[in-house]
Amino acid sequence: MSRKRSSLGHTLLNLLYIAIAIAAWQAIVVIFHVKEFVVPSPVAVFKCLFFTEKVAENTWWAHISTTLVEIIVSFAFTAAIGFLLAILICWSKILRSLIMPIIEVLNSLPKIALAPLFLIWLGYGFKANVTIAIICAFFPIVLNTTVGLDSVDEDLLDLVRYLNASKLQIFLKIRIPNSLPFVFSGLKVSATMTVVGTIVGEFVASSKGLGYLIKDSQAMMNTPPMFAALFLVSAIGLGLFAFIGSLEVKLMPWNRGAEAKS
Repeated sequence: MSRKRSSLGHTLLNLLYIAIAIAAWQAIVVIFHVKEFVVPSPVAVFKCLFFTEKVAENTWWAHISTTLVEIIVSFAFTAAIGFLLAILICWSKILRSLIMPIIEVLNSLPKIALAPLFLIWLGYGFKANVTIAIICAFFPIVLNTTVGLDSVDEDLLDLVRYLNASKLQIFLKIRIPNSLPFVFSGLKVSATMTVVGTIVGEFVASSKGLGYLIKDSQAMMNTPPMFAALFLVSAIGLGLFAFIGSLEVKLMPWNRGAEAKS
């Protein structure tokens, strides 16, 4: 009960901070007569978001749903494949020697610079956007999980091997539970990078979505929908981050630090 009250108080305090920031923003725009094409007022942004039916030739929901689906698909693929690839790397020394050099080379490349290539290969739309997001978000989860799986005390491994534990049992009972803090750390970084990669993909290879809306609004110097889209992108990213935090608490109930952060 005390934890719930603390969480509720923390949420209310954050909402109060947001309300104060919005009020200060509105006051600065009004007092200093800031032009709308430079910085719109919160009122103009909210009017655009809630009372404008179409922006950039599509409804708000069309832009939001496009970006949301791309983020969810990209993140789910990244989390699943990244985790499995890390297990393969730690399972076999041969696979490690084959996979890790490729990952190191690809991770050293500037991911954003690859976006035009995916546009050529995959064309405009969903495939290119999801691929760009995956490339941006893939490596943190693979590398963090690999480190977590490797960071088991050798004395503990020697003990369970002495007790005739199989390789599968060692992974299921020791390596994977031990790696969970690293896994969730990688997931949180990947969640942020997935949002970034999706927006970059929509800048380059999309005709709808919040990233496309930001680019289109910038070209028209129409800042209210641009700010509204930025708020929505931020809300989606925070929601995904909060989901990972809640999942971390459920799967790691012994980690009180994770619960406090979420």
